[in-house]
Amino acid sequence: MPRRRRTVAQHARLRSPNPLGQLAKLLAVAAVVGVVAAIGVVSYTAYDLTADFVEEAVVVENQPAVPPDLGALSGGVNMMLVGIDECEEELIALLGDRCEGADAGGRLNDVNILLHISEEPRKVTVVSFPRDLIFDAPACDTADGGRFGGGTLQINELYTYGGLSCVITAIADMSGQQIQFGAMVTFGGVIEITNAIGGVEICLASDMRDANTGIDWEAGPRTIQGLEALQFLRTRYGVGGSDLARVSNQQQYMSRLARKLVSEEVLSNPSTVLRLASTGLRNVTPTQSLTNPLTLVQVASAVKDVPFEDIVFVQYPTVTARSDANRVEPDDAATEVLWNALRENRSIEVTGGVSVNDGTVIAEPTPGEQVAPTEDPAVEPGEVDPQTGAIALPPAITGSSAAQQTCSAGVVN
Repeated sequence: MPRRRRTVAQHARLRSPNPLGQLAKLLAVAAVVGVVAAIGVVSYTAYDLTADFVEEAVVVENQPAVPPDLGALSGGVNMMLVGIDECEEELIALLGDRCEGADAGGRLNDVNILLHISEEPRKVTVVSFPRDLIFDAPACDTADGGRFGGGTLQINELYTYGGLSCVITAIADMSGQQIQFGAMVTFGGVIEITNAIGGVEICLASDMRDANTGIDWEAGPRTIQGLEALQFLRTRYGVGGSDLARVSNQQQYMSRLARKLVSEEVLSNPSTVLRLASTGLRNVTPTQSLTNPLTLVQVASAVKDVPFEDIVFVQYPTVTARSDANRVEPDDAATEVLWNALRENRSIEVTGGVSVNDGTVIAEPTPGEQVAPTEDPAVEPGEVDPQTGAIALPPAITGSSAAQQTCSAGVVN
């Protein structure tokens, strides 16, 4: 069923005399990932949260109360962002078998992203989990008041069993991180958010064709929105047929979305900001902990000055699953290094390249652009560089920073 539109109800007025300046701060959160931006911008533009928005907020199992001052949170701030392939009426024809076949009744969490904002000095790490990841999930409450017993399953089944709360519970258990906030957005919602800012420019290193999603695009820069945004985010065969390569491709989208959201094209255009705010209200479902506007102010303030090179997108490291050669399972040795780095508030250095299975490549520099040479890490993986204080991640962990420009490899299918 399509989400119903909400009306704006009057609520307590925030104290800032400069709403556009504060909108810029909230859009810094959006620079990490678009769905969070939509929530944050709403809280400032309307000066309130609508009754329906709060009513639909999700209660997370066993989640401690968030303190008034986020600086009191030991270990930094964590936010779970979940994208589900809900068969919204207007997308049924586009999603094909997913909405008309045997699996049409479920709602799969095909995009799972953990956003970590470290303690001072602030750094942002965005961890993407592959949809084909098999792991041992803990028990969790279900949306209908029941109990899911957990066990070995594929990560994108979690939402079907227990909703957003179950996904957060499982990722918190897997990572050892306390996750204070979360939000869910449908693929249709991602399309609407992309449309609200006038599209996102992505890059194709070579022609991309994928009969499964209908892509037939030439190499080069391309601004996508609407159906094209959905095609790009869902394509797997357009980047070689690998789900892991698709995750790297989605990270290119997130990084370029970040740049668009903090650009003058968005920040200096009040109508665009208002359109983004309205879109967020209609398309994002938050956890209850994320419905307080003052909390959003603090989250925005925590990341507003983080440079792009300290916003790092990484893919959760995996190995081929022992039970199924077409699935993956956690690479425990590599993940331990990653989670330890976050707990110790260390900068991280990606040594494994920008992509799994060559889904993306570093963009070719523009004429006259100065590019620093790539150097081998000064220390062994897992060790701390005494000069920078950064931990070199194992080569099994791929990723890039928001300061890097990547392009889809664009394998033709």
